[in-house]
Amino acid sequence: MNQTVTSPVAAGSNAQSSFHIAFCVDNNYFRAMGATITSIIANNPGQHFTFHVLTLEASADHQRRLQQLEQMYPVSTQLHLLDLASFEQFSHFLGHSHYSLSIFTRLVIPNVLRDQTDRVLYLDADILCVNKLDDMIAMDISQDIAVVVPDAPVTTQRRVAALDLPHAEYFNAGVLLINIENWLANDISAQTLDTLMNGTKEMRFNDQDALNIVLNGRARYISPRWNYLYDLIHDLNVNKTAMRPVGKAVFIHFAGAVKPWTEWSGHDARLLFRKYHAMSPWADMPLDQAPKNTKEMRMHSRFMFRQGKPLESLKWYVKYLQARRARK
Repeated sequence: MNQTVTSPVAAGSNAQSSFHIAFCVDNNYFRAMGATITSIIANNPGQHFTFHVLTLEASADHQRRLQQLEQMYPVSTQLHLLDLASFEQFSHFLGHSHYSLSIFTRLVIPNVLRDQTDRVLYLDADILCVNKLDDMIAMDISQDIAVVVPDAPVTTQRRVAALDLPHAEYFNAGVLLINIENWLANDISAQTLDTLMNGTKEMRFNDQDALNIVLNGRARYISPRWNYLYDLIHDLNVNKTAMRPVGKAVFIHFAGAVKPWTEWSGHDARLLFRKYHAMSPWADMPLDQAPKNTKEMRMHSRFMFRQGKPLESLKWYVKYLQARRARK
């Protein structure tokens, strides 16, 4: 595993044949990212990958586990420990920002990787790969700044109106295929930062909204199968725990508030997550056995009620009230 503080190390021998994939995570998401990575490896035999992990901090344990991926599979990994203040274009914004620094990590990917590859696929860490990436790897994006996937129709409609976008399109930024040279040439990161800091619209989805404003009419849209949005709350609200068909999806994106690593959800998405989690260096880390915060407690109370378990529902609602009171 190569490690760098603010800029990438020299590309390895696999730089040209390898497909580069980047994640931006904190210590809480390394476990989930591990399942994402192994799902990609399992469904794409014979393809070499270089996995880049951009983070503001990484525990020694997570660093060790990330390096272990190279011993388990024929892949390369690089950990990029970021000091955002060292990026000149960011220094102007960071001291005056009310946003968490993590909001900005996705925007430095092209700067960090510019000397290693001409394109990179960014993925959120709540995604599982269930099909081959051949079509994306073979895609000609030489004329594109970024290749994106439309968000859910209702979200698109609402955000187009809220952001007053001239083109009636809106993408979910959990999957971004970036042409690094074109991104940098068009100064996309700086424009997005400026929109975040000085824009007049309410950025409900932070950098995703800002990216949509900057790339509106300039991004290339591809099939939803490359970012198949799966909301587990939709199922659990109607007391369904079986996975719905996902057709020809390549990436299933569990973008809602309930994730597939929540053992307490009882949803079959846990089985899919477990399959790939068990193949990762994080396999010994258990799934979430119980709700961890007030939002999860309240949802779980509602799900229990829908399942005809009123006492269990009441128990979790009381826990929710107690936890909310303790926060005040």
